[in-house]
Amino acid sequence: MKVIICGAGQVGTTIARHLAREDIDVTVIDIDEEQVHQVDQNYEVRGVTGHASHPAVLKQAGAKNADMLIAVTQSDEVNMVACQVAYSLFNVKYRIARLRHAGYIAQHGAGLYAAEHLPIDVVISPEIEIASGIERRLRTPGAFDMLPLAGDRIELLGIHTLSADAPVIGKTIEQISTDCGLSGATVLAIIRDGNCFTPEADDRIALGDDVYVLASTDEIDAVMAAFSHDEKEARRIVIVGGGNVGLHLARKLQAENRRLNLKIIERDPARASFAARELGDNVVVLQGDALDRMLLNEAGVGSSDTIITVTDDDETNIFAAVLGKEAGCSRAITLVNKRSYEALLPTLGIDAVVNPSTLTISTVLRHIRHDSISALYTLREDFGEVIEAEITASSRLMGQPLGRLDLPRGMKIGAIIRDDLVIFPTPDLEIRQGDRVVALVVYSALRLAEALLGAKKSRFR
Repeated sequence: MKVIICGAGQVGTTIARHLAREDIDVTVIDIDEEQVHQVDQNYEVRGVTGHASHPAVLKQAGAKNADMLIAVTQSDEVNMVACQVAYSLFNVKYRIARLRHAGYIAQHGAGLYAAEHLPIDVVISPEIEIASGIERRLRTPGAFDMLPLAGDRIELLGIHTLSADAPVIGKTIEQISTDCGLSGATVLAIIRDGNCFTPEADDRIALGDDVYVLASTDEIDAVMAAFSHDEKEARRIVIVGGGNVGLHLARKLQAENRRLNLKIIERDPARASFAARELGDNVVVLQGDALDRMLLNEAGVGSSDTIITVTDDDETNIFAAVLGKEAGCSRAITLVNKRSYEALLPTLGIDAVVNPSTLTISTVLRHIRHDSISALYTLREDFGEVIEAEITASSRLMGQPLGRLDLPRGMKIGAIIRDDLVIFPTPDLEIRQGDRVVALVVYSALRLAEALLGAKKSRFR
């Protein structure tokens, strides 16, 4: 498989690193010679300097033999033209483009991106995905991460273990389901001291762990209680940043709950005026610097349930969140692009971190993986993925109880969806053809897991 990535920014280089690790032939194009050099030197990929939408540059990158083009430059227009040129001149089979401008995104359902118009197979909108990710976290306030799966029948929750009195503390994974009444949940992964691992039955939950739990939707309250989380859903929210992410998020919150007390702080006067016009009288928009304590006090951040910082500057987001928590705000959710900052944020009192590249990468990888995989979520770039996949006739998981299956180390089945029923694994349960399986797979076990699942061939292999 050969993939061309247009854009050597954080998203482009992270995707390139993922794909190269899977022995995919990757070429990265960027106008910045230094960024191209960094990619070329640090990863097993080829770098080409030039405009990603220029036919000669795409030809140099090997577009004639490419299976996929992923356009994630900072320019919507470059991304769209790159897809058009790749399709019209080089017949590249599959094209993914990142689009940011709301006017372009609004045309997604209007046929603009059909092959006869602008041939883009998948439109990625990071701002909308980020807003959706934050809105999901607000629905389960005790979780630092949350993803619905299996048609909203189950949820993947990331939970901090903050209380020594939590019922799960000191319990083995096996004991949790019986002693804590969590038969409708599976612990998929634990992050401890910066290291992520898939727990065995005799591993114990420790204070300070970050735990990823797969749970049926009607068991969410019981799961959160087992971790001693009883946070209430936020009603008073301050959003720092009135850009695309902040605006998308505010619109989502307005549409879903009109009883919210919602305020936005935006530094740029023109953007603040625009946000105020767009959101109407139900949202208060304050123009000014979110690092100004007086402005934060005016916004009532100290009495708010949640502060959400989503400007385009990591440092502003972090410090505004810290100031909000110091003022008395109950919870802080922060948008951070730089991976190097993430390990420091829990020590600063920040409750949840949203990384744009993680969301974008998960979307891209889902379209590269096998056809039977309908959902995918990346758990840390260096660890693995939670996937939802259909069991086909060729699956080697069928025909014997789960307790006797020789699963590769690093693969853990979390739940099985059979018709409309969610089933959590037991040693005597047998998987059937047509079942949908939600599983954690670490990257070192990815190919073995795909073979066991009987995944159909991807559109490229």
